[in-house]
Amino acid sequence: MDSLAQVPRRMFMRRAVTVAFALIGFALNASAAEPQKSEVKRRPDLADSAAGTYFGDVISDSRGASQSGVTITVERTAPNTIRVTSSYPRLPEFTTRLTRAMHTIQHSGSDASIVFLLDLSKSPHHLDVTVDDASWSGDKQQDANPPGDEQ
Repeated sequence: MDSLAQVPRRMFMRRAVTVAFALIGFALNASAAEPQKSEVKRRPDLADSAAGTYFGDVISDSRGASQSGVTITVERTAPNTIRVTSSYPRLPEFTTRLTRAMHTIQHSGSDASIVFLLDLSKSPHHLDVTVDDASWSGDKQQDANPPGDEQ
């Protein structure tokens, strides 16, 4: 009688183990199918290419004198969109969308008073900016310190 009483118990245990393995397999499969947020990488765009620190000079200003040693910072704010800031108060901050033309990245907005022209064919990349009747020209910095700012 003991052996007959153990048959249902063995069958119950086998089924329980089978169900447990099936649930574990389902859970592992479901977690592997979900994309991990940290693994999803966006494709670099024009704003990524333009982003960085540029060092140069204000070469003309209708309301003031030229200025040497001016830093321009270009920051990506959205796809193909940048914010441009300057260490020189006469060059106001502006935000613009970008477009590609041959070996350049340019301002693509309707405001003709803004020029943003990044020449990718030069090394380092060369940037020309005109805003509020002031024009600046300079090069992208590869290191953290602009030329002449060694410590």
